[in-house]
Amino acid sequence: MGKTDRVRSTLDRHPLREQLTMRYMCSTGRTPSFFPNDPFLFCIWKTGVAFSLKGMVFSMSPDIAPLYFLQVLPPVQFACVYGSSLHPSNHDKTTMTDYILGVSDPKQWHSENLKLNKHHYASWMVHLGGERLITGVADKIGVGVHFNPFVSWNGKLFKYGVVRMHDLLQDVQYWEKFYLCGRLQKPVHIVVDNLGVNSINSVNLRAAVSAALLLLPPEFTEADLYAKVCSLSYTGDVRMLFAEDKNKAKKIVSGQFDLFHSMYKPFLEEYEAKKLLRLSSTANNQIHVSQGCDLSVQYSLVSALPPSIRSQISMKEVEKTKLWETGGPIHHPRNSIREEATNCLQSILRRRVMVSSARQAVSGLLAVGAVNSSRYLAKKVSKAWKSWR
Repeated sequence: MGKTDRVRSTLDRHPLREQLTMRYMCSTGRTPSFFPNDPFLFCIWKTGVAFSLKGMVFSMSPDIAPLYFLQVLPPVQFACVYGSSLHPSNHDKTTMTDYILGVSDPKQWHSENLKLNKHHYASWMVHLGGERLITGVADKIGVGVHFNPFVSWNGKLFKYGVVRMHDLLQDVQYWEKFYLCGRLQKPVHIVVDNLGVNSINSVNLRAAVSAALLLLPPEFTEADLYAKVCSLSYTGDVRMLFAEDKNKAKKIVSGQFDLFHSMYKPFLEEYEAKKLLRLSSTANNQIHVSQGCDLSVQYSLVSALPPSIRSQISMKEVEKTKLWETGGPIHHPRNSIREEATNCLQSILRRRVMVSSARQAVSGLLAVGAVNSSRYLAKKVSKAWKSWR
């Protein structure tokens, strides 16, 4: 039996084949297109989804290179591409493509990956402890993510971070570490999503909009909002002191404005419908935003934040304290209440980001080895230096 026949036989036995074929035919009126010479992808759906023999569901785009890189790795439950490689104006072929990979058991996943791609890891980690040491450093020193940078494949450079799915979902929903949730507050290209992370991430995006609104003045532009959202995960980041572009947030927004717009437009419209803000168009077709300063607005925004953040802000307690100190039920200036919430939110986020970024920086330096650490740090410092000149 030749390769084509073996693949066709596998497809015929695939438990999802009948279901997927029916879905495709109902959507398009045509039979699926199969790729018998490529067992990694067996069906491209005109509805924009591809299904693989590994049982993973992929979101498709014109550039399917991210999908093909994953075939050299063990199966994952979630994968997204993030960073500068998503910039529409970025034509630099030397740019490293960055991934976040979610897996159920990092220790088991690294064990399998070491058999397939031992050269992706720092040699000292491979020889001294293998998958046990890799996951131990990520969990106990870092924030649960192990990165393999400068992976060369098919003439391109890749970096991928591996995280436990439980940790990813906890950060997305509750901002426990405020590390991965910050990545997903910016545009990403999700290429594998077996557990519906994209849907769950709506909680994270709504919270990010609410936090940004609390930190912004009464009137601002759409670009200002996205820049503030983008800056949430950089507030307190130790890398911003010496190894990051000081204008990074603004550059990310300017390079991916349309992607930010498509991500956050539903939440802006939702908040406008709730009378929390007003939207109007400017001469250059951008959105101008005005937000109210009433206490009811502030409470609504705070209520959209994760529980641990919400409890620390305690706006009601702030108001009660003010009333108690004055000895009477007088109305305090709205700006004073808002300022209390803003300062408290900034302090909470700065502390979480600072701790997580410091831990991950140490973990990353250990994980990638001396040579790659120096290479990566030199690249970052070079960018930062150019921004300060």
